[in-house]
Amino acid sequence: MFRLAVLLLWLVVLAALSATRADDARRALAYAPAPVDNPLKGLVPYQGDVRDRFPHSMEFNYLPYAALVKGYDEFDWQPLERLLDDIASRGHQTVFRIFLEYPNKSGVIPEFLIKDGLKVTRWPFQEFPDKPAAMLETPDYSDPKLRRSLKNFVIALGKKYDGDPRIGFITAGLLGTWGEWHNWPRDDLFASKQVQEEVLDAYESAFQTTPILLRYPAGPNDPTKAPTAHRRFGYHDDSFAWATLHTGKRGDEWFFMTALKAAGPEAEARWKTHPIGGEIRPEAWGRVFDPDPGNPRIQNFRQCVEATHVTWLMDSGMFRRKQNPERIQRAKEEVRRMGYEFHCPGVTIRTLARSQIEVKLEIENRGVAPFYYDWRPEFGLLNDGKPIKTFPGSGKLIGLLPGDKPRVWRDVLELKGVPAGRYVLAVWVPNPMKGGKPLRFANVAQDADAPGWLSLGEVKVN
Repeated sequence: MFRLAVLLLWLVVLAALSATRADDARRALAYAPAPVDNPLKGLVPYQGDVRDRFPHSMEFNYLPYAALVKGYDEFDWQPLERLLDDIASRGHQTVFRIFLEYPNKSGVIPEFLIKDGLKVTRWPFQEFPDKPAAMLETPDYSDPKLRRSLKNFVIALGKKYDGDPRIGFITAGLLGTWGEWHNWPRDDLFASKQVQEEVLDAYESAFQTTPILLRYPAGPNDPTKAPTAHRRFGYHDDSFAWATLHTGKRGDEWFFMTALKAAGPEAEARWKTHPIGGEIRPEAWGRVFDPDPGNPRIQNFRQCVEATHVTWLMDSGMFRRKQNPERIQRAKEEVRRMGYEFHCPGVTIRTLARSQIEVKLEIENRGVAPFYYDWRPEFGLLNDGKPIKTFPGSGKLIGLLPGDKPRVWRDVLELKGVPAGRYVLAVWVPNPMKGGKPLRFANVAQDADAPGWLSLGEVKVN
């Protein structure tokens, strides 16, 4: 009788150990390409509903300085609000730029500044030799009143919009043609280094969360640009796949990777902490995704992506009209490589007590760049495709670089009060903007049981 009792006890212990080992087993999670329209990355059209053309999660537009600035300390935010709300209504976040001069546009400089004596130079701007010149109105950037206005505007913009979830990225703008920080070929009209420094100081002070991107990398020895390599800004290459890769040719010193290298190691490593964006050169729109782009000046798109670690690019070629299926498919394959791509290679789910489970989820970045916002994950118990309870996760995505060893999220989930039954344990990273696309993982089980959720395994609640 005693031996039988001992045998039964051992059987119970072995069964418990077996259950624990099975529960503790790491489960591999299979890879599948992440969606092309993951948030805050990929191709960006100009503002408008072109969702039927190519997958995207952001839209871009400009706004003239005079539309927002009505006095030295007086601002009308309604034009920007309309822009942000319209784009958000489609579930997209906004990239925008404010400009002070634009070819063939008048009324861009606020009238109160002109009345206060701001000098404006009108001159013919010849962008392309085979097209007529456009009239450009360039303000005197050295004017103290304009400098006061610019500083006050940037501080007010940051106070109102830094961290606004409707905004993805802001390109600094304000100075030069199109707000691109040059007045080529009239370099004599461009802002001095001192004025550039004042604008940079204002942006750096006003924005702690929303990334600000500058047009040109610049080191301490740049003859015309204020140094930026040491500052908290990203960059945007607006001649992407045309003047991106280093050629070594005389006259190509302004090419993005050449300028980045000249700016120094801090600038070259900038992508690790601050985003790289830009615009595909108009001559390469759409064509850059073809096997033969048809123009020898168009640089290899994949090489440009890998060299720059670019996260997003404006492009009108894929959005102006419906493209042929072959070009769309090639573009999807190439654009998917931009920015981040988070894959979960494995998960371990362990029962700690009757009402607690521990989750250890492995995360790796297979993209070319990190994710630049501190969006936080949530775990959920799914039943019939709906979360019946969610749990805030403690893990972070920000700072996880391509090539880093997998980061492990460890969380203990309290199941007390959950009705008995079998559930699917899942994870998602919600978009803080209402109606925004959630961040989705590069896994087969992504969206398997509920939209936006990555299914991790079954959990039984007693």
